[in-house]
Amino acid sequence: METDRLQDSFSAEDDAERILGSRNRRFAAKPCGKRCCITVTMLGGVMTLVVVGILMGVAAGVALNPPETQYRLEKEPVYWRNVAHDELQETLGQRNPLGVAKNVILFLGDGMGPTTVTAARILGGQKMKGRKGEEVKLSFDKFPFTGLSRTYNVDTQVTDSAASGTAYLTGVKTNQGMLGLSAHATRADCESSHGHDVHSILQWSLEAGKSVGVVTTTRVTHATPGASYSHTPERNWEADSDMPENSKCLDIAAQLVKNNPNISVIMGGGRSNFYTTQQNDPDPSSTAKGRRINTDLIQMWKDTQTKAGLSHSFVYDKEGLDRVDLMTTDRLLGLFNNTHMAYEVDRDPSKEPSIAEMTEKAIQILRKNEKGFFLLVEGGPIDHGHHATQASRALHDVLSMADAVDIATRVTKKEDTLVVVTADHSHTMTIAGYSHRGNPILGVANPSNNTLDEMPYTTLLYGNGISYTSPRQNLTDVDTEDSNYHQQSAVPMEMETHGGEDVAIYATGPQSFLYTGVHEQNYIPIVMAYASCVGDFAEDKQNCARFHTYVTETNINVNVPPAPSQAQTQDPNFATRLEQPLLLLCLALLTPIVAKLM
Repeated sequence: METDRLQDSFSAEDDAERILGSRNRRFAAKPCGKRCCITVTMLGGVMTLVVVGILMGVAAGVALNPPETQYRLEKEPVYWRNVAHDELQETLGQRNPLGVAKNVILFLGDGMGPTTVTAARILGGQKMKGRKGEEVKLSFDKFPFTGLSRTYNVDTQVTDSAASGTAYLTGVKTNQGMLGLSAHATRADCESSHGHDVHSILQWSLEAGKSVGVVTTTRVTHATPGASYSHTPERNWEADSDMPENSKCLDIAAQLVKNNPNISVIMGGGRSNFYTTQQNDPDPSSTAKGRRINTDLIQMWKDTQTKAGLSHSFVYDKEGLDRVDLMTTDRLLGLFNNTHMAYEVDRDPSKEPSIAEMTEKAIQILRKNEKGFFLLVEGGPIDHGHHATQASRALHDVLSMADAVDIATRVTKKEDTLVVVTADHSHTMTIAGYSHRGNPILGVANPSNNTLDEMPYTTLLYGNGISYTSPRQNLTDVDTEDSNYHQQSAVPMEMETHGGEDVAIYATGPQSFLYTGVHEQNYIPIVMAYASCVGDFAEDKQNCARFHTYVTETNINVNVPPAPSQAQTQDPNFATRLEQPLLLLCLALLTPIVAKLM
């Protein structure tokens, strides 16, 4: 699966092309070609065989050890020019994808800020044999269109997951800690919330006749999933036991079951918010009880689906999920933990499905609707790992979400499915120092000198958090790559905070080019609505992507020049130095063939 979500920036074939200067760019290929040809001719070869042999030999030689070959060539200026030219050619070949998005999938990496993406990419690359890590790509790094999302909310400079969730799902920015309400409401004040509901793209999609689903690795009543279906002035009102006495507001779990019976797929954690304190957990290995004062919401959900005549399943573990007949099931409720699901590094695969497995099964159910679907997928423990200053846990959950993105793009069609990957906010984690290329991203910075306390420090550090110590801990004999290790922080706090910088938006599919640029976070669902003709852009309003057939790109021919010859003229020894490793590759791979001929 790692090779699915993390692809080398350059394949063996691409490396061979760059080595030989193909794609109409010839740099130092002729001298090497002539020498190889002379060598084989002297041994009795045929010119045609030699040329083919060189091409096959170089490609095979690269395939034998592509990282080593790539890293050797990285010293050459023309190599990097050609890498950039290739990216330019690829970008020029892209057209703004028009059309209507029958399906929309929103992946939300909770707390997945820019440094988190970079660090996870490096970690994933370093888990691949022979790779230094920095040069690989996550699955969504390959999406053709990217932009930035401005995450501040109405009352705070740095947002929380509730206010941000309201923004990127409803198109309305609000106050900290509130779900599905405008900023006219006041946090934790039930009376202030009346009349200030704002609805999400999940509701808009339902109104358009589409199927909808929510997949998360947090509790399904947590901030991100809760923002898609609930309206509450307090994100922490997840069960009725969390509510103020005599409150007239419904808790989030009750809103999910009572007010949203038409959500086709709900998967995540948080079982205890649906069972009463008198009920035992359905998992025989668990001793936990529910948290509710009143009402078994699981039974209520089952009764509602039965009354509607819908085939439905409630499951609480991986085995139960695997038994579900996805082709005949109309409604699926899967709650795989009493609270949040486990970090990926701690997950028991026999008990809890991965986020990729849940995503794939959700799509299999939702895509049966001919009108299409909307699916929200959240990688939640990324945020939890950062709050605990445990970078390893956070980054491994980014990699697991990258797997889910890869699966989603494989089982859907880019022609009719808009896939968006973004974050709600960032964190205070930073990538520090001047470490050598390939240095373990979770390790100690190398070199780690010039510190005033003469002690080593890790590449990843936090601006604040629980791991502050004075004097600073000496890491000389500490395994900083262990998942339980807490990276050091500069300011002591009980919990690390969010970061306020812009976060990335990655997009592919119909209308995905509209995410290019710097946008307010509440812009995200508006584009999804426009692309899929829901909400403010419903079909009857005739103002969505279906009715806009204009061409937005300029059709001009751009002739990309060959790699600048200046790099060669300025470096007269370039050809000689480049041909030497290629000659060795040619000889090494052609020698067995020649031996057989002789």
